[in-house]
Amino acid sequence: MRYLVRHQTRFDYSYPVRFARCNLRLHPVDWDGQRIEDYRLSVDPVGQVTPGRDGGYLAITDRLVVDRPAIKLVIESRSTLTVDREAPTALAGDHSVTQAGVAASDQRALDRMAPANFLFPSPLIATFPEITAWCAKELRPERGIVEAGLALAKAIQAQFHYDGSATELDTSPLQAFAAKRGVCQDFAQIMISGARSAGVAAAYVSGYLRTVPPAGKERLVGADATHAWVMLWCGPERGWLGFDPTNGVTVGSDHIVCAIGRDYADVSPIDGIFLGRDGQKIEVAVDVEPLAEAGELTPPASARAR
Repeated sequence: MRYLVRHQTRFDYSYPVRFARCNLRLHPVDWDGQRIEDYRLSVDPVGQVTPGRDGGYLAITDRLVVDRPAIKLVIESRSTLTVDREAPTALAGDHSVTQAGVAASDQRALDRMAPANFLFPSPLIATFPEITAWCAKELRPERGIVEAGLALAKAIQAQFHYDGSATELDTSPLQAFAAKRGVCQDFAQIMISGARSAGVAAAYVSGYLRTVPPAGKERLVGADATHAWVMLWCGPERGWLGFDPTNGVTVGSDHIVCAIGRDYADVSPIDGIFLGRDGQKIEVAVDVEPLAEAGELTPPASARAR
């Protein structure tokens, strides 16, 4: 499937901002079953953009500087890409949860997608006894890692309520877990916390969902905004596979990978600073438009070697 993704973020300031510096992680990355064809970025008012520098993890970061007074800032990206990815299913020969964790620890690679980078707590995702115990019911040591990952995603989708007003960007996984409410970011962080507690390498993914579902399928939650889900390292044979706890599914061609990191701080679509008085309003609009059915896509040669 070919997609056109439009992502617009508008900042309206109560008072003129004298200076702004932003990191923009809006450029989708090449990943297994995903190839970027075109990417364009527009900014109003016009600023200085340093494009396309890879971050510490799998994220392409544009640097934006606006050095003249402004009462608004509109950032819009447009990406055209092809996605051809089958949603993974459990196989008889899958590593168990324990085997996947041991294999991750044994990997000698130290590149940015090496599983060792994703085994331990990160700045925004700690481990908590309550989350560990709850997730352990699905992440049993002898259970196949793909089966266990999907079961945990389904459990979160079934037992937590999607509520856009329940949490903030700085809500901890434990707070969202206690409330049993939140958004995709919260559900991904809860799953990652539990997986890392079980010794499984788990990464945070920022991306998009197709706006219009295929015929006969229900519309996925979170399709009108940026989305977040989880990747688990499922052993050297299967590598990184995606699990969406907001919708209780594995990740196929409906999901578009924008950036991969340890937690939200590594991959947030926009962050930065501005100089001026307090008071701003932020509006985000995302549209994922299916363009046409695409032929089979050959994954990038480096995708599994990262």
